[in-house]
Amino acid sequence: MSSLNVSLPQSLKDYVADRVKGGGYATPSEYLRELLRDDQKRQAQEALQALLLEGIHSGDPIEPSPQYWARKRRRLRARHAKTLVKRPRQ
Repeated sequence: MSSLNVSLPQSLKDYVADRVKGGGYATPSEYLRELLRDDQKRQAQEALQALLLEGIHSGDPIEPSPQYWARKRRRLRARHAKTLVKRPRQ
């Protein structure tokens, strides 16, 4: 693991120390790592939401009838069968 030195004003340093004591963290590093992981998750969620919205707003709406789902399943099975043929056996 590598190190990163961060300069904080005293008020933020005190805040981190309070969070470590009250939040069940062993060290300030542990607390900051959790904050960074949470930020990574939030960024990934925002990216996924943007992609979902892009998909929703693209093209004409489709009514998902039983025939629609049957056609989707057939296409997926056919595509899957092609990938199985291309893969060498191990």
